[in-house]
Amino acid sequence: MLIKRIEAIINNKERVGYYFILPSLTVLIVFVFVPMIVSGFLSFFSLDLMGGNLKFIYFDNYLRLLKDERFWNSLVNTVYYVFTTVPIQILIALLVAVAISRKSRFNNLLRSIYFLPAIASMTIISIIWSFLLDNDIGIITYYLSLLGIKTISWLKDPDWAMPAIIIISIWKTFGFNMVILLAGLKGIPDSYYEAAQIDGANKINQFFYITLPMLMPTLGFVFITSVISSFQVFDQVFVMTRGGPLFKTETLVYYIYTRGFEAYTLGYASSIAQTLFIIILFCSVFMLKSLRKTEGNF
Repeated sequence: MLIKRIEAIINNKERVGYYFILPSLTVLIVFVFVPMIVSGFLSFFSLDLMGGNLKFIYFDNYLRLLKDERFWNSLVNTVYYVFTTVPIQILIALLVAVAISRKSRFNNLLRSIYFLPAIASMTIISIIWSFLLDNDIGIITYYLSLLGIKTISWLKDPDWAMPAIIIISIWKTFGFNMVILLAGLKGIPDSYYEAAQIDGANKINQFFYITLPMLMPTLGFVFITSVISSFQVFDQVFVMTRGGPLFKTETLVYYIYTRGFEAYTLGYASSIAQTLFIIILFCSVFMLKSLRKTEGNF
């Protein structure tokens, strides 16, 4: 009887599909959806890290945001990071993907080299780059001084700290986007390029009239996921600058961390987290609709 029931389950393709996604769905519910709901609930309360001194304060946490200069500063820093990092890393990933799309041993080696930083821990990479950019013992500073170039306190200078983090983030993440774009390029039929060559189209024309339009769905996916992950930048800020100097690298997620786990104002930290969620949701929906319109114009 039990064997027959197992056979019936296996033969039901729809039910088997749900069983396959059940582990991932469970992780998503436990570690994403439940914390989001709890965070939204806590944003209307005043409480400490251990849940003590619980008091319902209505929308006071959200009203406090409007007057919090550090919140607005962290929002500006985050937007600056997103609007700088995302376009540059996608452009580099696209150009590199097109350049190494043809199969060869050398291109396979380049793909591995470019992708290696993407699978490494951001924390480890941040620690390594902190040493490399150190104004006293950093190897980059040393070689720049040999060339007669004035050294810069990359992570201690308010003008250079955020650009340094942006450069490191681009170097770390563009390889991941490159792999996705390579997969998209493989989905473009060669017959399109052959027909374009017969008509006399050069490589540039082929890129703008064949590659780019056919790659729009993949580019849209890469763009949206990059924006979402960039809004959540935390590791490199925590390891390399701790939000300094002069709060020039303090981002929203790092500010949430400081309010929740350093100032012990968990309710206020939850309200910032909910605000960040709304910002990311709005940006994602807006970009998704814009990209669909763009795809329809091609």
